[in-house]
Amino acid sequence: MMGMAGHFDTIFAPITAPGRAAVAVIRVSGSLAFEVVRGVFAGLPNEPESHRAYFGQFSTGDEGLALAFAEGRGYTGDPSVELTVHGSPVAVGLLLDALERQGARPAEPGEFTRRAFLNGRLDLTQAEAVRDTVDAETDAQFRAANRVRQGHLHARLANAMAPAKDVLVAIEASVDFSEEIGFLDRAAALPKLQRSLAAFQTLLETAAWGRLSREGAVVALVGAPNAGKSSLLNALLGRDRALVTPVAGTTRDTVEEMTEIEGVPCRLIDTAGLRETADLVEGLGIERSRDASRGADLILYVVDAQLGLSPEDHQEIRRLTSPHLVVMNKVDLVPGQTGVSATTGAGLLDLRHAIRLALAGQANASDVAINARHQPLLERAIAGVQLAIDCLESDQPDDLASVALRDALFAVGEITGEHASADILDRIFHDFCIGK
Repeated sequence: MMGMAGHFDTIFAPITAPGRAAVAVIRVSGSLAFEVVRGVFAGLPNEPESHRAYFGQFSTGDEGLALAFAEGRGYTGDPSVELTVHGSPVAVGLLLDALERQGARPAEPGEFTRRAFLNGRLDLTQAEAVRDTVDAETDAQFRAANRVRQGHLHARLANAMAPAKDVLVAIEASVDFSEEIGFLDRAAALPKLQRSLAAFQTLLETAAWGRLSREGAVVALVGAPNAGKSSLLNALLGRDRALVTPVAGTTRDTVEEMTEIEGVPCRLIDTAGLRETADLVEGLGIERSRDASRGADLILYVVDAQLGLSPEDHQEIRRLTSPHLVVMNKVDLVPGQTGVSATTGAGLLDLRHAIRLALAGQANASDVAINARHQPLLERAIAGVQLAIDCLESDQPDDLASVALRDALFAVGEITGEHASADILDRIFHDFCIGK
């Protein structure tokens, strides 16, 4: 949680990862950033030019660059300097100590981005997308975060609310100045509210895709021993990750790996083969397999096409509580059989497409998507617009519709941060890393 030190303090933190590296970058931001940096760096002039890098000597004995950003020109919106030094943990630590002696303080988690939000450089959806960009594990997650960070979700929300906002202005004008401008034209107002309602509902439908794109789907590969689960995992990954042998029961524990399947981030879990066994270690692995299948978003039940579905397979499939696809593997050894071959790659494209449809349906991976925080607020906005429509379609007074629309507008403002409370901001930025 943000401390009581204040928004206008000058703060600093490394913005590159800790550990040994060729270089490290430390950001100093705040009203006294230039003065603080001049106390530790000899190369910064009294009036540095924004976006210009200066080479010089640090008080620690190191040398490097100082990149200056004038107020309103850098990431946070405050005057800032990014210092590039050698990436030794000792070099970084000495410089951090020197900055603190000059009166700056260490930044709290997410404080740079919080200042960017408070200074109007980002709205709250963009600030959340900064975190999603840093946390991205797949290309799809990175692309999705970039779209929101670039303001596409903010624009969608603004466009959705615009017709309803026009109606709200018209209602309030007609209530306050009815003698001058007359009563509200309900016939003209209703289509505008319907447009807002439809736009909000379309955004709400992206919630499931938003969860998938940010968190990824858990896809468990289960089935009998030697059905080719590990080979199929490797084929879906495009590289050898799981150990593959002709010996049944090779996989004794779950193997997890992140990948992307037709734009859907997926955490693939290879599990121990399901069978009765007296081996204690294998038995523990089988129990973990069942646990993984219970927590999966999708199960690939892998079957050796040479053997077909056995009574034991049917029994295991009946136990499944998650959505599942039965995947016939090793079809290269069974002429005419449909399915996949982890060895030759036959059928893999069709399987990948089936996985995507099972997880995300026809969701457009190139679209922006809301997150879990946005969903109840968007539902509140929809309820407000719908109530306003109901009011205007009945004999309810116009000002009741205006109350509903103001609530909808406030809910959208909570999404973008215009009406976000300090408690909401604390919860959002608490999950950021130091330096962001």
